[in-house]
Amino acid sequence: MPSQRILRVESLLRTEISDIIRRKLKDPRIGMVTLTRVEVDPDLRAARIFVSIFGSRRKREEGIAGLRSASGFIRGELMDVLHLRPMPRLEFKLDESLERGSRTLDLLDQIAHEQQETGSRPEPGGEADPDCR
Repeated sequence: MPSQRILRVESLLRTEISDIIRRKLKDPRIGMVTLTRVEVDPDLRAARIFVSIFGSRRKREEGIAGLRSASGFIRGELMDVLHLRPMPRLEFKLDESLERGSRTLDLLDQIAHEQQETGSRPEPGGEADPDCR
């Protein structure tokens, strides 16, 4: 489990990076970005910033490329605000968990809708029950 200091640094980085992306980045490749998680190495040498980018696969790839190219600028802005020594190297990574979760919910809604239309429900012990195999 990370130390209290690392947890505080992760929280600060998440807040400040989010603010920098929203207010200071002008790269047109970077659209709607959500920071989902920040992980900092115990020695503060590197920080992995997990982001979710809404849009098509191409938009997500362009967005992550834009963030990676802006990492030096973001790091410089962080140095002005946080005064950390050392300032972690920023590694942006695409987090697709929100997309997967959304897709799963859509599938569950679709199944519920189809069951409602047909008036059928899987019965316990029936073919649709995976516990009976």
